[in-house]
Order: sequence, then structure tokens, then C-alpha cells
Amino acid sequence: MSRTEIFSSLNWVLYVSKRFNKVDSKGHTAVTSILASLGLGFGVMALIVVISVMNGFQMEFKDAIMEISSYHIRAKVSDADKQNFVSWCAMQKNVRSVTPFYEAQGLLLGPSEKEAASLIRALPEDIMESDTGFKKEVRVTAGKFDLSSEENIILGSDMARSIGAKIGSVVTIFALSGSSEVSLFSSDRTFIVRGIFFSNYSDINATYAFISDKAAIKYFGESAEPVYGIKLNDSNRDSLFISKISKDFPDIQTESWRSYNRTFFGALKVEKNMLMLLVFLIFVVVAVNIYNGMRRLVYERREDIAVMSALGASPKDIRFVFIVKGFLTGLYGALPGLIVGLFLCANMDEVFMLLSKMQYYIQYIFMMIINPSSAGYIQENPMFSIYASIPARMILSEVMGIFFFGVFSSLFASWRASSKTLNLTVSEVLHDE
Repeated sequence: MSRTEIFSSLNWVLYVSKRFNKVDSKGHTAVTSILASLGLGFGVMALIVVISVMNGFQMEFKDAIMEISSYHIRAKVSDADKQNFVSWCAMQKNVRSVTPFYEAQGLLLGPSEKEAASLIRALPEDIMESDTGFKKEVRVTAGKFDLSSEENIILGSDMARSIGAKIGSVVTIFALSGSSEVSLFSSDRTFIVRGIFFSNYSDINATYAFISDKAAIKYFGESAEPVYGIKLNDSNRDSLFISKISKDFPDIQTESWRSYNRTFFGALKVEKNMLMLLVFLIFVVVAVNIYNGMRRLVYERREDIAVMSALGASPKDIRFVFIVKGFLTGLYGALPGLIVGLFLCANMDEVFMLLSKMQYYIQYIFMMIINPSSAGYIQENPMFSIYASIPARMILSEVMGIFFFGVFSSLFASWRASSKTLNLTVSEVLHDE
């Protein structure tokens, strides 16, 4: 088929589809089409909002874990390779920071003899200047993040609360894991609390304590070896970077953030996938509605189909007329759903505060009707303020995938329903009439 014939056939299909849409703008056919578009738009909007809010919750945890705990890549480097490895990392464009740290498990005793298990991490004194991601996630709520002295220690907020420690309190690392040269139990490992921090991940607040790398050399033993935490500009390129390390430094042991947090991140992924599956059921319901509506439309248009066949229209062109109608039904629903969903995600804090106000006034009015004396005790739900503080994170690939899936579901339903047009002949229609 030549290019002219293709454009002529396409213009004919679009013209007939336009005429059908104009005729179908009234009556029960229009109602079915409008409800299908509304359902599809609601599905696209709901899925974009739900997934973006879920991303906001999960990324708060992920950012805290990767910036504070696991890093993007952990590398165990021998003494012979330390200087070369650090210099090599500094030359890599994808590397954001390289931080040597020591780590051990311990039992902290507070000023009131309360105890708590802790993960003791020793960091360089200039960690706040050299690692901007760490500085962003570790928010100091009391004192300051000062590791200039061997006696200074920084505690997580939940950890400090559990052992009754405040700024200036003296705490003891009573039990400390390590090699045989490190005493398991000792009351000489005393520190002064110089800062208390808070992160978005509660386990870090409850277990982490930071000391200086000088204190690690003193208390962890001479055999303690530092681990180099590497942060990349793009955390998803960790596998590629590990392969480069293995090529240039075959003796260095590395571990990605994916394997280090496999259990936790795997649980988050399963949770997100199950949520997407549940919301995708909206599209299934809408697609079934469009399929049934299109089948009814094909049946109602059997006379028109017979006339078009008699005038020389091919079955494929006739089918394409109904496919275009289904595509427009999906587009009219998915596009407004996309716009509204993006608008809600961009203003999620105001949305949650509006929901808080609505819930408050509904409860207040209801209480004024049944028990006016108790209406003064009604308060806004504080959880909405917490939700409003977590930004919705929109990922372009996910948003566009939801949009195109919504359009595709309508397109597929129309294609399946219009297959009946190929089974109708002019003689059958005229015989029925």
C-alpha cells in the first residue's frame, strides 16, 4: 500500500470515528463512555498518588539507611592498597565521597545505670564537611556533632532516651565486640555525650552511636581494620562500579547496598508491588466495562458496518474505527487522571492538611448534633501532619507507565470487542432487518 493510500485510509477512519462520536454524544452510549473515562481517570490518578506517596515513605527510609548505615558500596581494603584505592576513587566521576570507618557492637550504660545494645561507629572528625549526604540525614537535635576529642560520643535520639542520657552526660561502653586484644567488659571506656541526632529511620535512632576514629584506634584494638564507605552520584550504578573495582583491585572485597540490605529492601519492594497490583485491579474493572460497552456499540452499529462494507471498506478499516474510539475513551480518561494525580502529588502537604480539617469539622458537626458538651474536646488528627511532612516522590518511568497502561487497557478492550465486526456480512445484516 502506497503512502497516499495509507493517509487516505487513515483520514477515512478518523472521519467516521468523529461522526460516530458526535452521534454517540447522547443517550446511554454516551453515559457508558463517560463512566468508562471517569473510572479510568480515577484509576490513573489513584495509582499515581498512591505509588508516589509510597515512594515518599520508602525513600525516607532508604535515604537514611544508605547515607548513614550501609553506604552505596562497602570496601575492605588492605594496608598496601589504601592510598592507591583512595586516590583511584577520587579520580572517578561517579564517586561522591569515600569515608573510612570502624564498626563494633557494644553495650552502653547511661548515667542512671540503664543499658542498651548499640552499634558503635567510628568516623573521621570532618565527616560533616566531607559527606553532604550524611550531614543531610543526620539532624542534630541537641548539642552538636563534635568528634574532635576521643572522649566525645554522639547518640541517636531513641538511644539517648532509653539510657537517660543528655548533653554532657557520661556514658560507658561496658561491653564491646572485637579481637582477643580488646576487653569484652570494661568500665574504663567512658565518653561524654556531645550531641543527639535524629534520622528518618527509627532503628538508626535506637541503635547507633558515633565516636571519633581516634577513639576506635584506642579502644577497638590494633587489629581493627577500617571499612571504606563509598557513595555514588547514582546509586543504581553500584554493580558497574563494583566491576571496575574488581578489575583494578582484584584483592579488595566489596559489598553493594542491595546485598547489605537485601531483606529490608526486598520487603519494601514486595509491599510496593502488592499495592500496585491491588490498585491495577481498577484498570481491569474499567477495561471490562469498556469491552462490554464496545460490544454493545458494535451490535448497535451493525447496519452502519454493513453499509461501509458494501461501499468497499475493509474489515480492518472498520475495526480500526472502533479501536480509535476506544483509544479516545482511554485518552480522555487517562490524561485528566495524569494531570490531577501530578497536581495532588505536588501539593500533597496541603491535601493532607485539608483532609485533616475536613475530618475535624465532620467530627465536630456530628458531635454537636449528638453530644454538644463533648464537642470542645474534638481535636485534629496529628497523623495528618506527619503524613504532610513526607513529600510524595514521583518517578517519571512509573508515572508514564501508569498513564500508558491506562490507555493500553482501553485500547486492548476495544480491539477485542471490535473483533466481532469481522464476522458481520452485508447479507446477514439485511436478512436480520
